[in-house]
Amino acid sequence: MGNLGIVFKRELMSYFATPLAYVFIVIFLITNGIFTFDLGGFFLRGQADLLPFFGFHPWLYLFMVPAIAMTLWADERKTGTIELLLTLPVRLADAVLGKFLAAWVLTGIALALTFPIWITVNYLGDPDNGVILAAYIGSWFMAGGFLAIGSCMSACTKNSVIAFILTVAICFLFVIMGSPILLDAFPGWMPQILVDAFSAMGFLTHFDSIAKGVLDIRDFLFFSAFIGAWLMASAIVIEMKKAN
Repeated sequence: MGNLGIVFKRELMSYFATPLAYVFIVIFLITNGIFTFDLGGFFLRGQADLLPFFGFHPWLYLFMVPAIAMTLWADERKTGTIELLLTLPVRLADAVLGKFLAAWVLTGIALALTFPIWITVNYLGDPDNGVILAAYIGSWFMAGGFLAIGSCMSACTKNSVIAFILTVAICFLFVIMGSPILLDAFPGWMPQILVDAFSAMGFLTHFDSIAKGVLDIRDFLFFSAFIGAWLMASAIVIEMKKAN
C-alpha cells in the first residue's frame, strides 16, 4: 500500500473510531428524509422521480459537509500533529489527497445509505433509474466540491469553528452563483458573456442538469477541475504555513 493509501485508510478509520461518522450519517439520513417526504412533498407530487430528494442536496451539503471538512487540517495544526505528519516520508500531495478521499468516501457512504428512498420510488412507480444513478453520481461530485473548499479553509486556520464558517460562506457563494434569482439581479448593461461565465461557476448550473438526466461530460469536468484546484490551494496554504 502506497503512502496515499496509508493516509486514506488512517483517516477513514479515524472517522469510525469516534462517534463523528455515525452522527454525521444518522443526521444526514434523517434530514434527507424530512426534506424529501415533508418539505419536498414527495407523495403529493404524484411523480415517480427523486427530484425533491436531490433538489435539497446543495443546501443540505452547505452545512453537513463543512462539519466534516473543518477538522481535516485545523485539528492537526491545533494539536501539533501536522508537524509529525509532514516529517514522515509522505508527500504533501499524498497527505492532502488522502485526507480528502477519506472524507469524500464518508459522504459517499452516507449518500449510498439513502437507498431506501430509491426503493420507495421504485415501489410506488416506474422511475428512470438511469437518471437517478446519474443524479447520485452528480451529487457525490458536488459534495466533493464542498469538501475541497473545506480542506483549503481548514488548512488556513487552527480553529475548526472558523474553518466551518469560512467554508459555509464560500460554498454558499458557489451555490447561489447559478441560481436564477441572483442571475436576474445582474444589471441589463452587463455583457452576457460575463453573466454566463458567472453562472458557469455555480454548482446549481452543473448539478441541476445532471439531476435531470442530462449527462454532459463538461459538468463532471467542472467538478473534477474545481476539486483539483481547491486541493492544490490546500497544499499551497499548508506549504506556506510550514515555511512560516
